[in-house]
Amino acid sequence: QVQLVESGGGLVQAGGSLRLSCAASGRTFSRYTMGWYRQAPGKQRDLVAGIFSDGSTYYADSVKGRFAISRDNAKNTVYLQMNSLKPEDTAVYYCAAASTGRKYDYWGQGTQVTVSS
Repeated sequence: QVQLVESGGGLVQAGGSLRLSCAASGRTFSRYTMGWYRQAPGKQRDLVAGIFSDGSTYYADSVKGRFAISRDNAKNTVYLQMNSLKPEDTAVYYCAAASTGRKYDYWGQGTQVTVSS
């Protein structure tokens, strides 16, 4: 079992930055693929970014060049640095963990990010 707790959401003006953090429980954090998803009102939950256990990353096209995912295995934490934020980035952001590939088994409770124009 993995428990995930997100933090760092909030209200920011367009063009601003936020850094989300996700603290994970468990001793095998370094083995998991970690990801960030987001869900805007009335829309489906979509992938934002992911990072494999070897540190390689992948991103949704909509955030490439603006967002950066990273992990600190010593702290059991994954981060999402979000720069040049746009109103369309407004959503609840969820942290997720995958024990195998990109099949995400565990989810956090979500943190709200609101970008004002």
